[in-house]
Parts: sequence; structure tokens; C-alpha cells
Amino acid sequence: MPAPITNALTIDVEDYFQVSALAPHFPRTQWDTVPCRVEANVERILELLERHDTRATFFTLGWIAERYPQLVRRIAVGGHEIASHGYGHERASAQKPDTFLADIRLAKAVLEDITGQDVAGYRAPSFSIGRDNLWAHDCIAEAGYRYSSSVYPVQHDHYGMPDAPRFPWRLDNGLVEIPVTTNRWLGRNWPAGGGGYFRLLPYAVSRWQIARVNREDGRPAIFYFHPWEVDPEQPRVTEASARTRFRHYLNLQHTEARLQRLLSDFRWGRADAVFRDAA
Repeated sequence: MPAPITNALTIDVEDYFQVSALAPHFPRTQWDTVPCRVEANVERILELLERHDTRATFFTLGWIAERYPQLVRRIAVGGHEIASHGYGHERASAQKPDTFLADIRLAKAVLEDITGQDVAGYRAPSFSIGRDNLWAHDCIAEAGYRYSSSVYPVQHDHYGMPDAPRFPWRLDNGLVEIPVTTNRWLGRNWPAGGGGYFRLLPYAVSRWQIARVNREDGRPAIFYFHPWEVDPEQPRVTEASARTRFRHYLNLQHTEARLQRLLSDFRWGRADAVFRDAA
């Protein structure tokens, strides 16, 4: 019997007030006045991973890293991969090439200065690389990253490139794009890589989806979540729309228990190791 496939576990390190959907309520100029909760939440995640002897990739905001350098060092010392989520959590699709390049270069420099390690991976906030800004891949390569995980090949109202490859591919510039995992069913791609869908749907659905990709496609999955998703006590933004509140706060109280099951049901590793020979 073949050995179980090792999947890639990834965490997008940002605080609740930096989420794109809540941006109208937390202007960037006010971020330093909002109490951060990210440090305690990441510590909970690190303890969870340690109990399961699991290593993961932490796509970390430069803004967070500058304010919590000891946390970033703690992640790295634990054997986890430090990767970049950009500096200020601005969508790639909302920037011009020069400002985008400056943002991702700054984030890489900050993370490398703190850890003393090379930062190979990048993930765009809100998976904001699509057909209208494919130039972003050239900027990512120019900034010195070796892989990106910035495309979600699904149809979504805020992001997505449904006709993109479902599995890693190498661009002409040498960059490898590792798209978030989907299932192909009934002629379309269905999200299977975590995030809000992991909280919305019963856990058994996520387990079935990942197992199906491993079994039928013979491929590793890449799964993601955020530190604020294990924090049911975070402040509620009552001014946000009902849709935003539903997406953001749904089942936060169940996320950690579901993650424990996920870590028990599958084998997990760092993205750079799982996809070392991709494309």
C-alpha cells in the first residue's frame, strides 16, 4: 500500500481588522490604534501543531512581523516555513505594478531580516491574482520569490480564476504557482482548500474533498486558514453588512476542534517541502 500523501498546511498571518471585507471599518491609518489579537492566536496554533508534530507554512504580513518580531522568530524556530503575505494586506488587483512590487519587496526584506532565512513563498491577500492582473506573477518573480500561492481556481464574488490550472504550474519566468485546492465535480471547480468554506460546511465535507484529491487525482492538497478563525472572542463589527458578518463570524467557536480533526485525519507539511518538485 502506498504511503499517505503529505498535504500542505498554510496559515495567513493577519489580524481580524486587516481582513479585506472589513477594510471599510478599519482604515489602514488607524491600524496602530486597534488592539491586536494575532499574537495570542498564533501561539494557540503553534501549540496545536506541536501536539500533532506538524510543520506548516505561515504566510505572514510584513506589518505584523515588524510589530511582533519575536513571534515570527518563534514560528521559524519551531521548524515552520516563513513566507510572505505582502506588507500591508492590500489586494494585488487594487495596485499598480510599481506599488505592488514595492510592497512585496518590503515584506520579503522585513521577514528575512527578522529570521535570517530566505523567504521563498508569497501569497496575495484575498487570492487577488486573476486574469486582469497576471502581470503580478512577473513582479513576484522579480522580487525574488520562487513560488506563489495566489490563485484560487473557483468562481467567487471577491476573487477567483476558475479556468486556471487546478495543480501547480511553472510560468515562463520560472515562478511556480501553487493554486489553492479544488475538487472537479459536475463540470466545475469546487473550493476544497479551507477558509470560510471550512467553517460553513460540515467537517465531513472537507475531509471527503481532501481525501478525494489525494485518492482520485493522486495529488497533495494545499489548505489555508487564519489566526482570527480560532478566536471566537474577537470583537464584533456590528456596522458590517449582514453578509460580511455571516462570512466572518460563522462557526468560529468550532474551528479549533475541526482543525484538530484535520490534523489527525491527514498528513501535513510545509508548502515548500510538499511542493519542492512541483511543475
